Amino acid sequence: MKGYQGAIFDLDGTLLDTLGDLADSMNHILRKYELPERTYEEMADFLGNGSAYFLRMASGGKWEGAVFDQRLAEYKGWYQGHMDQKTGAFPGSLELLEELEKKGIRRAVVSNKFDSAVKELCQKHFGDRLDCALGEGNGLRPKPAADMILAAAQTMGLRPEDCVFVGDTEVDLAAAKGAGMDCIGAAWGFRGKKRLEEAGMERIAESWKELGEMISGES
Repeated sequence: MKGYQGAIFDLDGTLLDTLGDLADSMNHILRKYELPERTYEEMADFLGNGSAYFLRMASGGKWEGAVFDQRLAEYKGWYQGHMDQKTGAFPGSLELLEELEKKGIRRAVVSNKFDSAVKELCQKHFGDRLDCALGEGNGLRPKPAADMILAAAQTMGLRPEDCVFVGDTEVDLAAAKGAGMDCIGAAWGFRGKKRLEEAGMERIAESWKELGEMISGES
């Protein structure tokens, strides 16, 4: 199988288990404004398209215009201050990043989470194991547009066709296709293997070992 010179990862649900802090932060806002709270399962289904989409879905579309913008700013502010209470790297992710580095494979993160949170979480949990990390709000269109994925490849000095994108949602697959990049699904993420297959994901890793083999061309 083809080996890649670069691997670009989604963050939430792919490298980091962030669901608890994301859901708790959103429920804080819903509770504050007397809207029904959501279960973790519901929240997981709303994730992948960025903070505005997450808020719109969780709130049931109750807010619009300036009110929505205010609630979104509140959510981001609360999450920024509480985003690392339950969050942690998936077991095996750090070892994979280190293994890829030893093999000379470049590594990046592209996420629809807002940029400051992406950079802070990546620095804390992955340190110097990544070549770059990009999030929403940096002037580039978020996924499913390909802009950020292409920018990450360029930052690493690689062509899109020499990279693979690893993600856990249909949004990630669409972005990879738009970038002309292969995509590998993470079965442990927000959507699960069945949903990824239904979305058309052709290659899905069920373990970190399998993912490493797919990236390096050993599987």
